[in-house]
Amino acid sequence: MKVKVISVLDDNYMYLIIEESTKDAIAVDASVAKKLLQIVGREGVNLKAILTTHHHLDHSRGNADLVQQIPGLQIYGADYRIGGLTHRMAHNQELKFGGINVRCLFTPCHTSGHMCYFMWEDGCPDAPALFSGDTLFIGGCGRFFEGTADQMYKNLLETIASLPKESKVFCGHEHTVRNLKFALKVEPDNEDVKKKLAWAKDRDDDDIPTVPSSLEEEFLYNPFMRVKEESVKKFTGKTDPVDVMRALRKEKDEFKKPKELPIPAILAFQLSLLKEPFPPKK
Repeated sequence: MKVKVISVLDDNYMYLIIEESTKDAIAVDASVAKKLLQIVGREGVNLKAILTTHHHLDHSRGNADLVQQIPGLQIYGADYRIGGLTHRMAHNQELKFGGINVRCLFTPCHTSGHMCYFMWEDGCPDAPALFSGDTLFIGGCGRFFEGTADQMYKNLLETIASLPKESKVFCGHEHTVRNLKFALKVEPDNEDVKKKLAWAKDRDDDDIPTVPSSLEEEFLYNPFMRVKEESVKKFTGKTDPVDVMRALRKEKDEFKKPKELPIPAILAFQLSLLKEPFPPKK
């Protein structure tokens, strides 16, 4: 199982997962159809399906074009708002693409229909992979746009934490340096945070992706995975892990907010949204 990491838009990742024996492939979060098709052609593979983590356009915008260009292409997800959706999946439902196995993990919070995808290959000694979209980032987690701290706690500390610790984590955005700067604020004496931040800065300077991490590593430096640690509780002033999660997210939302976009950029973005077709609500 070969994973191609594809950088798109400002800081998004989409992924092409290739079964090397058959040259069949599936993609995760096909936001830019043209670029994905270029890489599919370059790799000489047959694209069979798209797994979409959530409906936001920076993760799903390419679906409609891909369905038109590739007859029989299947689009999987958990939210009716996902463009081009052909199969609506449920928690723990499994898919199989040749020797590649996929378990769907429902993780509502960032959006109410967010799905992560856990993959492994038959007879392969390599570590399995988690495609976590905007639920789990390297050193952080997604904003609680449509959910609660209790949901994110269950997503991270129950659903995802139950996976094998060697699992590779492929997330939806390159937010690693910013996330780890916040993690250092939370735990200024955490040596794992310091080491990972230095490493991530070097990668960022050379424009090299920081994905994947591993689930085992996330428990060392990701404050949202460490809500039971005394040092993280002390930072938030809370003791209950769900309250710690809620307080952390509030602190992170206020942490070095990016400068506001200039007005023309805002208008251009809004116009782009108006051009995007959405499926009717069922």
